[in-house]
Amino acid sequence: MDTHIRKMAQLLDNDQFLEKVGVTTKSSLQGDHPPCQGFTASHLGPDNELLRVEMKKIQSKKAQTTEEWLRNYSLESLQLTLEHLVNEGNVLNSRNDVEEREFTEETVKDFESRLSGVIELYQQRTQWLLQDSRKVFGLIKGSKVGLMVDVSHMSYGPRLRDFQKDLLCLIDEQLCYKKQLYCLSFSTEISPLWECPKNINVHVLHEARQWIQQLKPGQGCNLLKALKHVLTMKELNSLLLIVGSCPDQSLEILSDYVQQCILGRKLQIHAVTYDCSSPASLAVLKNLAEAVRGRYHCYSSKGENFDSSDFHLLLQESQKAKDLLKSIKQTFQRRIGGSIISRIADVSTEFANIAPSSFLPKPPNHEGPLVIQTPCVLAKTSRDWLKTNGLKAKKLNLYQVLAPNAFSPVEEFVPILKKPVSSTLHEKAMTQFEWYDGTVKNIHIDLPVLRNYQKLLAKMVRIYEKRIDWLSVASRRIWGSVCERRVVILVDISVTNSMYIIHIQHSLRLLLEEQMSDKDYFNIIAFGSDVVPWQLELVPSQPENLQNAWRWVLSLQCKGSRNFMSALRRAVEVDFKDRDKHKSQGLYLLTTGIPDQETHTISAYVAEVCRGFHLQLHVCLFGILEDVDSSGIIPARYANSTETATALKEIAQAANGRFHWFGEAGIFESDDITVIVSEMEKANNYSHKCAFLVESLKERSVKHSVNPFKPEGDSNFLTKKEKRRPQKLPSPKPTALSLARMYIKDNHGANRNASIRVLAWRPASAKAEIPPAQTIKEWPQTNKRKHKPRKQPEFSVSVFYADKGQNVGTVYRKYPKIMCIRRSIPSVTLPKKEEICSSKEWLTKYSIKTLKLELPRLMFGPGCTHQKKTVKSLHKKVSAKYCTIFPSVEINGVVKHLQFQYKELEIYTEQLEKVLQRYIQRIQWLLSGSRRLFGTILEANVCVLIDTSGSMDPYLPYVTKELTSLIWEQLRKNEVRFSLLRFAENTESWKECLVEATDETCHDAVQWVSKFHAHGSTCILMALQKALSFQGIEALYILTDGKPDTSCSLILKEVERLRKKQDTKIHTISFSCTDRGANEFLKKLAAQTGGRYHCSFGDVDGQLAAHRMLTEGLDDEDDPVFPYFEGDDLKKLTQEVAKARSFLKQAKSLRLLLQKWNTNQKDNSGFKKGAQVNRHCKLI
Repeated sequence: MDTHIRKMAQLLDNDQFLEKVGVTTKSSLQGDHPPCQGFTASHLGPDNELLRVEMKKIQSKKAQTTEEWLRNYSLESLQLTLEHLVNEGNVLNSRNDVEEREFTEETVKDFESRLSGVIELYQQRTQWLLQDSRKVFGLIKGSKVGLMVDVSHMSYGPRLRDFQKDLLCLIDEQLCYKKQLYCLSFSTEISPLWECPKNINVHVLHEARQWIQQLKPGQGCNLLKALKHVLTMKELNSLLLIVGSCPDQSLEILSDYVQQCILGRKLQIHAVTYDCSSPASLAVLKNLAEAVRGRYHCYSSKGENFDSSDFHLLLQESQKAKDLLKSIKQTFQRRIGGSIISRIADVSTEFANIAPSSFLPKPPNHEGPLVIQTPCVLAKTSRDWLKTNGLKAKKLNLYQVLAPNAFSPVEEFVPILKKPVSSTLHEKAMTQFEWYDGTVKNIHIDLPVLRNYQKLLAKMVRIYEKRIDWLSVASRRIWGSVCERRVVILVDISVTNSMYIIHIQHSLRLLLEEQMSDKDYFNIIAFGSDVVPWQLELVPSQPENLQNAWRWVLSLQCKGSRNFMSALRRAVEVDFKDRDKHKSQGLYLLTTGIPDQETHTISAYVAEVCRGFHLQLHVCLFGILEDVDSSGIIPARYANSTETATALKEIAQAANGRFHWFGEAGIFESDDITVIVSEMEKANNYSHKCAFLVESLKERSVKHSVNPFKPEGDSNFLTKKEKRRPQKLPSPKPTALSLARMYIKDNHGANRNASIRVLAWRPASAKAEIPPAQTIKEWPQTNKRKHKPRKQPEFSVSVFYADKGQNVGTVYRKYPKIMCIRRSIPSVTLPKKEEICSSKEWLTKYSIKTLKLELPRLMFGPGCTHQKKTVKSLHKKVSAKYCTIFPSVEINGVVKHLQFQYKELEIYTEQLEKVLQRYIQRIQWLLSGSRRLFGTILEANVCVLIDTSGSMDPYLPYVTKELTSLIWEQLRKNEVRFSLLRFAENTESWKECLVEATDETCHDAVQWVSKFHAHGSTCILMALQKALSFQGIEALYILTDGKPDTSCSLILKEVERLRKKQDTKIHTISFSCTDRGANEFLKKLAAQTGGRYHCSFGDVDGQLAAHRMLTEGLDDEDDPVFPYFEGDDLKKLTQEVAKARSFLKQAKSLRLLLQKWNTNQKDNSGFKKGAQVNRHCKLI
């Protein structure tokens, strides 16, 4: 220990050590160094308190990041690599290209001493990084800092106070030494403290502290909006981003936007995730920082997800130094006497024996006793759980519901026809439905039953979602659900897990605390090259045994390879030697890579030992970045993550077990979750089939409602009857009595009142008085019009004979009513799933006009027009009486009356907002994935043409990336037959014909696309001729960035000639083209062939505008607005959105008008002409 103290004194006696840790002292800044202070052992306590105090006093504004610090203090910079040691030796002889070198004792001892000092230096740097605000937020670089704080994750109470306390420490310890500061908080909206960055002084720091203390929780994490605001400030050279929840935008959108904004700027981005439990948020922020070449820092108060770019680099370098020191000791122990090695060990053993885990951050109370919990739910696998909670168990299988009303088709042999004949009665009266066994059955649809069934399906889906959430938290996220009563845990502690030993220990702690207390027996076996069991055999799961097991886990050290077979045999042959006597037994393997033994060997063994017994092997794969340690040593067997997962899944299946693959970002694959997701998909499929049955019933009802009394198959019955009527002779003009009797005959089933009975009575004398006739509605027309006659207004008259003579008179008893033309507001139903079709086709079904939501047609008919007529006696025009009843509005110079009520306008607003949101979601879908660049692939047989001319060189990597996405996202997913063709001065096709989109062909296409290189001119005509020669082609998708080399009119004529052979659509895609003429040519080419023109310009602004509309609302017609899209699909949709927003604004204005008018009516002020509220609206 005296040696260690003397070495520490030498390091601390001046400022040079502090500079090595990463800070610059005042004396070094002035250029002179004070004399040695003569530090002794009395200055150093057990925790190096003096060092901590001295380092805290130094201003952190000159602190260096680990990357900058390692430029001066890495092993390479300090000449402490193995190559430098070899160069210090003396060459004895050299033969056969092998050199023998001699090293003196002093050389080796000096090198080891320096290497030990560097290890200690790395340890001190690590401790410094884990102190104060650096532990929470990392080391902040830059002199002009922008502080962005996400408040969406905060909640009132202790968590908010802890967050504010940490931010105040950050201000006091790091940000107060900067030159300028800018503060902004954001959730759905942004809230800046100042309009621009402020020079740091006492008042500015006081305002920042007050601002932190007044932070309040918000909703949503609109990171893109906050970045758009802050990145406009060119003064900043550092951006500190603190996020506690998953951003609303995707990583791709955020990364692209930030990269474009910081292009050409020296702006450092430091991303911090604060106490965030969302794996998606950790992945997004980490990948965002790496994409913009910034730094990241992940902090958790529980210590579960700690990660930092600075800390990671330092640990790697420290591990290299320790591995090198260990290698030197082993090498020179064979060459030099043991006495020398023992003296060297006195200096270096203290640091060489330091375990990697001592450098790693640990969760709070990591080494404390377990907090054992008793499970409140009986653990079950998802398959067992579904036996009581699945759709079949709940009798919610669609075929179970339809079975009582399902009938098989009847087919019998008819001797006369000498063939079997099927009954057609059920087919006409019922709906045909394919059964689960492939047969077709006739179904009687009961709508109330189906509606109730769909509600029950939705309820079960919610239950399944809760089950998935339960499986994704706590120890179940790592181990799954531990269900057996007798459990043995196999833990991989190979050397490749050195950097993850804290994760492994914490995983075991969670398992012991949460799932092991209700088991009967358990044991833990750790394995590397050797097998290390905790106990010789299974022990009861009692609290004292669990605590002892945890203390043993804390002592584990990583070493060796993965000798899984030995650990497995030990567990089976010792712990489960009497496995035939017990029923519930399980092995749980926690590993990070592929075992040393061959997969088929292990699979055969576990299948043999588990067959016939109640024993299962479950595999938990912890996915890490690389399966190599920090020095690059590859294990006995190496495989990438996919190959490892495949091998371990095969082993689990051989033992009838479950496979669970997880990582720091979340769960990648889990058999338990996969089974639940499959049941949810089944429920979704049943719901779609119910919707199909309901829709088919509606179509059948509409078809039969055209003529419900006319038997099917007798379509010419009426025609034949009419042919027997005399066509040339006109009908005689009926008399009044004849008309009355005809009316009674036609209305035989009507109510027979007294007047009808009187009319049916025949008088004995012609001179007798005839009572009044029954009223009739209309006179029958003798001349039929070919088109459908317009409905006449309903009225009634009484027919009677006069007292004298044969004169007939009529009296109106019911006057005709004015036909009501007021329309009701329709209820809108829009599909949630996106249809693969063009916007033109989509809008034919779901446009404002089709949905009957056009405001002028809906609200203002002819009866609403304000009328004035001239009164001769007054010699002026006078308004109608009802003008004072309704409020009036002026529309395009015409005054009309508003006859809708306030509630009806409110319903119209709700329906229109619902339609608008669906339109915006459709636009977001069109701007996502490969559709952003290529649009939507509609046809089943296509060829994609890519321009690879010289002008495409800067954009070719991006185009190939998006083309790869197109192949998998649209062509493979929709099973489109396709081919690819690139063109420049010449053409080259991937295949000479269209091929099916399989996994193999798509992989081959991606490989071919990756070899693209830009050169030459743009020969579009040759490419079109080649593509149009493919057999069975339905459409071409051509992407180019400029005008063709040949004449545009020539290309259009040639394409028209070639299309005469087969009608092929050509969809054109303009990419980064500013030539107006070239874009016009592409539009003409698409329009001439019935295709669509697509341009991706404005996609980022479009995504932002769509997000703002969905989050901020649609109240303002002018903000936000979509950019001007030139592409056909996006252009039509954005025009429909603008039209809908205009109607929405007008409807809200009219609603406000009605509200004011109703208020005036209540106050008995009337709606006088002088105070009348007139609103001028411009309606489309």
